[in-house]
Amino acid sequence: MIQIENLQKSYGSKSVLKNINITFEPGKVYGIVGENGAGKTTLFRCMAGLEMHQGTINSNPSPLKNHLGLLVTDPYFFPKITGLEYLKFMCHARKLSLHDWETKNIFELPLNEYAETYSTGMKKKLALLGILLQENHYFILDEPFNGVDIQSNLIITDIIHQLKALNKTIILSSHIFSTLSDNCDEIHVLKDGTFAQRVTKEDFKKLELEMKEQSAGPRISALGLK
Repeated sequence: MIQIENLQKSYGSKSVLKNINITFEPGKVYGIVGENGAGKTTLFRCMAGLEMHQGTINSNPSPLKNHLGLLVTDPYFFPKITGLEYLKFMCHARKLSLHDWETKNIFELPLNEYAETYSTGMKKKLALLGILLQENHYFILDEPFNGVDIQSNLIITDIIHQLKALNKTIILSSHIFSTLSDNCDEIHVLKDGTFAQRVTKEDFKKLELEMKEQSAGPRISALGLK
């Protein structure tokens, strides 16, 4: 379980997160949505221990950062490190050994090549594979489906469902609403640095229509398409 109480984060005079209170339970998939700049990435970085903040973030087991797998939108890799070396590095960080790596290479990545030569989608798949091999309790997946081929998207969806079955806690961010509705137990709407709405599965369709009406509809109408 992850419990966040009165989380606040500012950069100088700019307040990014305001009084965030939420509990993430085991065996559930949580969707986080919001427009660009709403604070999603900042929230994830605070949870991963990459940002200083006010308020508390508690977990069991603790500390959270030692049991959390964070998939960022644009993964970074050290120059001249191969895919296989990266996976070994990720396992070593959790005091684990990488065995039978050929079988575990489910995305069929060229692990003996430098990771920096990978395409955007391949880099994302390598980063995801790295946190999966760490045997984490918690997973934050920030836009895991972006830039990834259709077959791999299907694999990622199945991975999310299997992690849920293993009683893991999964927090998912995506700009593709169907990926949220297919995977999440509930969706939380982040707006102006705070959670403005909690939506359960039976109301996902209503939320999707609301989001379309508030954003896509007016903007497309403004084009005056003929």
